[in-house]
Amino acid sequence: MANASMKEIRHRMKSVESTMKITRAMELVASSKLRRAKERAEKNRKFFTTLYETMSDIVTTTEKFDSQYTRTRPVRTSCCVVIAGERGLAGGYNANVLKAADAQMAGKRSHVIAIGKKAAEHYQRSSHRMIGSYVDVCEDMTLSDTSEMANAILFLYQKGEIDELYVAYTNFVTALSQVPALLKVLPIDFGGKEYHQDLVTYDPSPQVVFDEIVPIFLAGMLYGAVVESFASEQGARRTAMESASDNASELVERLELLYNRARQSTITQEITEIVSGAQALK
Repeated sequence: MANASMKEIRHRMKSVESTMKITRAMELVASSKLRRAKERAEKNRKFFTTLYETMSDIVTTTEKFDSQYTRTRPVRTSCCVVIAGERGLAGGYNANVLKAADAQMAGKRSHVIAIGKKAAEHYQRSSHRMIGSYVDVCEDMTLSDTSEMANAILFLYQKGEIDELYVAYTNFVTALSQVPALLKVLPIDFGGKEYHQDLVTYDPSPQVVFDEIVPIFLAGMLYGAVVESFASEQGARRTAMESASDNASELVERLELLYNRARQSTITQEITEIVSGAQALK
């Protein structure tokens, strides 16, 4: 009976150790990808901040500024770009951003553009119309890719097929902290900044320059959201795999203790049987 128990413990130990090798490997891969993603995110933030400030200056230094991209209108159809991961095993990363997106679209006529396999799978099963799906692209997505996406979205907005645009993504704070975010992108709102005069002249006009920048702005914003989300996914996965590895290590230690106790019990039993047999022969 004890031998059978020891065999089961050994089998379970090998199984846990095998799993631990996988989680350790996934942790290392996530750490490597996280370093590269953080660099991309930091570079994009500078670009996006400069672009946003330029657009804000155009709006606030132009008296009675008006653009189709800043004008509010009745919302008949909303659109949401939802960025999730390509795979699971990343804690609550996917569930949290999908929950935020679902809450925003609840009760609305909404179209969805899904980025990431988990987002695509989720909205294939939903009542919302998925008008775009991008799978296995988050790690290598370029500004050129998001430019094509931005132009397609702006075309729908200009035609009146969508009346507002949201982006649901995950904001990377630290390797241990990732926060789901929901950003309203269209119509563009600069937070009620007031008009003030400036010496800068825009040719042929502020509105034309602004409208020319909008596609670049949207492409940069989408690219930044993808990069932030990918960094968040790797941070969440690294944390999840580190926790899984630590738990597996603790379980192996407990199993080793159980194995040693079972082995000690077997040895004690064998010694007792030998002593009893020797006494019976006297």
